[in-house]
Amino acid sequence: MKTAVIQFPGSNCDMDSWHVAQNLLGDAELVWHSESSLPKCDLVWLPGGFSYGDHLRTGAIAALSPIMREVKAHAERGGLVLGICNGFQILTEAGMLEGALMRNNSLHFLCHDVHLKVERSDTAFTNTYTAGDVLRIPIAHNEGSYYADADTLERLEQEHRVVFRYSTEQGQTMPEGNPNGSLNNIAGIINARGNVLGMMPHPERATEELLGSSDGFKLFESLLNSLAVT
Repeated sequence: MKTAVIQFPGSNCDMDSWHVAQNLLGDAELVWHSESSLPKCDLVWLPGGFSYGDHLRTGAIAALSPIMREVKAHAERGGLVLGICNGFQILTEAGMLEGALMRNNSLHFLCHDVHLKVERSDTAFTNTYTAGDVLRIPIAHNEGSYYADADTLERLEQEHRVVFRYSTEQGQTMPEGNPNGSLNNIAGIINARGNVLGMMPHPERATEELLGSSDGFKLFESLLNSLAVT
């Protein structure tokens, strides 16, 4: 699988993402935000960080970068797009996913492990998980509280587009397992076509036991699996 990892001014998870894409997915290339074309690739990865210093709003300026026209075109062709943390914020600002990421309800930057419940195992990103699996994955964000208006939330739920929810260690999606105030405990959503995923937690930081958890490994295994069956 060939992956294009997009670098914005202020990205700080780009090399982590490249490492995982290169070593787990097979081949990766870094692409600067001002480029007007993408290499031929299967997956575009928007990594975490603080693109443009979070000026205006998180992800707002990055969403207008020249490369984002090509990212949108890639998705429209059916190509896979993964946005993690700041990447999720950019996807919402670019209109590729619904909703917005707001300040954590604690008004503090959060950097620790959380538990996630896998809601769907039938996507390109989760097909080697089982629905109901509980994962331990780190978060690192200041604006990670998912928000959408009531109609959008209802539509996301009816269309089963919530892929990950914050939960307790036992898999209960209740306030005690919600680190940032996200509505409906939402930690990750997918677009209607099923080829664009945005999530706030960092599975690339949980691919090896040396890092404290390998629960994120299956997300990348799922991507390889999805490519093999297409």
